[in-house]
Amino acid sequence: MDILKAFRLTCRMASRHFLSSIIAMAFTIMSASPGSGHEVSPAIADMSQKGAVLHLDIRLSLEGVLAGIDLSQTEDTGTAPEAARYDALRALSEDAFAAKARDFWPQMAVGFFIMADGQALTPSLDRIEVAAGKGPELARDTTLYLSLKLPENTRNITFAWNAVFGGIVVRQQGVDAPYTGFLEAGATSPPIALIGGGAKSGWQAFASYVPVGFYHILPKGLDHILFVLGLFFLSIKLRPLLTQITMFTVAHTITLGLAALGWVSVPAAIVEPLIAASIVFIAVENIFTAGLSRWRPFVVFGFGLLHGLGFASVLSEFGLPEGALIPALIGFNIGVELGQITLIAGAFMLVGARFGARDWYRSRISIPASIAIAIMGAWWVIERTLL
Repeated sequence: MDILKAFRLTCRMASRHFLSSIIAMAFTIMSASPGSGHEVSPAIADMSQKGAVLHLDIRLSLEGVLAGIDLSQTEDTGTAPEAARYDALRALSEDAFAAKARDFWPQMAVGFFIMADGQALTPSLDRIEVAAGKGPELARDTTLYLSLKLPENTRNITFAWNAVFGGIVVRQQGVDAPYTGFLEAGATSPPIALIGGGAKSGWQAFASYVPVGFYHILPKGLDHILFVLGLFFLSIKLRPLLTQITMFTVAHTITLGLAALGWVSVPAAIVEPLIAASIVFIAVENIFTAGLSRWRPFVVFGFGLLHGLGFASVLSEFGLPEGALIPALIGFNIGVELGQITLIAGAFMLVGARFGARDWYRSRISIPASIAIAIMGAWWVIERTLL
C-alpha cells in the first residue's frame, strides 16, 4: 500500500512539474513584451563581383551584434543577458544607430574570415543603411555594404564569420547557376567560383533544406509547436491524433508550395495574428471537448493553410536556389514534418506513455496544459495586432 501511495504521489508530482513548466513558458512569453525582445533571424549576404572588387551586401538585425549577444545561442533577444542594451540600441533613431554602427565596425570587421584562393581578405565598410518606418516593437534591418579588393586571377571565395553573429544565408548574384547556401553560426562556405556554376543540384538542395525545415519547428517555431501540442492534448489515442496531423500536414503543404512558388501572397500582418488565434481556438476546444468531433479535422485543415503561409514567410528569408526550387521546397517540408514527428514522439514519451491511461489525465494534464497554451496564444493575438 505504501509503495502504491508513493507511486501515485510521484505521478502527481511529475504531472504538476510538467504543467508548471508549460505555465512558466506562458508567463515568460507574456512578460517578454514587444519592446523587450525580438526573434533572432539569420543574416542575408548578397555577393557580387565588379572587376577586381567583391561586393557583399549584408542585411541583418545589427542591434544584437552591437549589444554583444551571442546570436548562435539565442532564439529571442529578450531572453539574452544583454537584452536591456539591445532595447536601448533599438530605441535609437536610424541616424543615431547608423553612427553607433560605424563606430563599432572595426570591432566587427575582425570577425569576418573571407578567403580568395586561400588568401585572407579584409572587408571595408562603404556605407550603412538602417531601415526606417518600424516602431521599436519590431526588429529592424540594417544593411552593411562591404567591398573587398580581389587578388589578380582570383577564382574562388570562401566566406565565414564569427559564430556569435549567428547564421547567415549567402547568395551569389550576377552569374549563371549562382551559389546559394545557409551557413550555420561559425560555418565556412564551400569554395564559391566567381564565374558561377556553384548552384546546388536537386539532391544537394533537397538535403540542405531538410535541416532548415526541422530547425524552424524545433526549436524556432514556438507557435507551431504549441499548435501541434494542442492537437496532441485533445487525445493521445493514435487514430484522432493521426487524423488531425494528416489534415494539418496536407493543408500547410498546399499553401507552403503555393506561396513559395509565388502564386499566393498574404501579408504577415494578417497571417501571424490568425496563426495565434488558431492556437487559442484549438486549446479552448480541448478544454470543452473530450474527443475528436466530426468537424475538428476540417478546422485543423483550415488552420493548416494559415500555418503553411507562416512557413512560407520563413522560407522567403532564405530564398530558394535557382534550378532546384522544387527539391529544396520538398526538403524543407520534410524537415518540418520530421520536426512535428519528433515533437509528438517526445510529448508521448514524456506524458502520454506515463499518464495517458490514468483516469485523471484529462483533468490534471490535458485541460491545464490546454489552458496554458490558450493563454500564450491569446497573448500573441494581442501582441501581433495591437502592440
